[in-house]
Amino acid sequence: MPWKQGYTVSDEIGLRDDELAWPGGNRCAVQVVIDLNVASGAEGITPRDLQSDPAVFAATEGLAQLRAVLNKHAIRATVSAPAVLARLRPATIRALVADGHEIAAGGFKGEDVSALSREAEAARLATTTEWVAEAAGTRPLGWFGLPRQSDAFAGGTVSAHTIDLLIDGGYRYFGNGLADDIPYYWVSEFATRRALLTLPYYYHFDDQWFCMFPGKGTGMENPDFLARNWRAEFAAQYGRGRHFHMVIHPQHCGWANRAQMLDEFLTHLRHHPGLWVATGTEIAEHWAKAHPAETHLRLAPSVWKDYPGSLS
Repeated sequence: MPWKQGYTVSDEIGLRDDELAWPGGNRCAVQVVIDLNVASGAEGITPRDLQSDPAVFAATEGLAQLRAVLNKHAIRATVSAPAVLARLRPATIRALVADGHEIAAGGFKGEDVSALSREAEAARLATTTEWVAEAAGTRPLGWFGLPRQSDAFAGGTVSAHTIDLLIDGGYRYFGNGLADDIPYYWVSEFATRRALLTLPYYYHFDDQWFCMFPGKGTGMENPDFLARNWRAEFAAQYGRGRHFHMVIHPQHCGWANRAQMLDEFLTHLRHHPGLWVATGTEIAEHWAKAHPAETHLRLAPSVWKDYPGSLS
């Protein structure tokens, strides 16, 4: 896709199926993400959010159920942890590290940063890195801007500065991008080819959109639709030899019947040989070696033109 400042994030031509190569000759990459964010709005996690019934359940039984299921299947997940939760609950973060999971940064408090100045966002990013590293024992290499259920757009919110700041801050990857179903490079500056590796995300495989939506006491739950989406997407990606990802929340998939659904799906995965179940950093490190930006980022000058009143 022809590149335009602040508009497109990658090149149009992604890698073909026959160009992909996963470690050990494996057929398909699988990534499981646990999102610890309990924010209900764009301002991020508030004291009221932390005291809500879903948040209390998420921090106790919900997370315990998810850990038990993942441990049963020896799956190491990538945990998106907002800094404020890492600061408030370091024992939880240490327990997840002990299970073998990667701890990535989930923003300062899972807030919308699009209205912040570059300086304010940079300060929050630095604090986030410090707090998450202090709780996890190692600094985070991945950053997630995952959406909240009340978001107007399901892709999550970042600012025009976020990718540049993450590169400056030493991050290896951004965890949720919508431009491809395999890792790709999010370009922040055309002239210098400045870019950050980005891992795929799509809300059809994120439990929050199915387990309680709308989330205002309606009881309109569709976890069976979620399981159907997981199975269908995995079948397609496995068939092509590409990448499958899923996002789960303790307050959603931590309920007993949904944890059982997760267990059944992971059992289904085990029947397929050649799966590389990896953390975000493992995937990013492999991609940077096998498909580096120097040889695999293909950019073309923009064909887009700005006109009076254009917001593109």
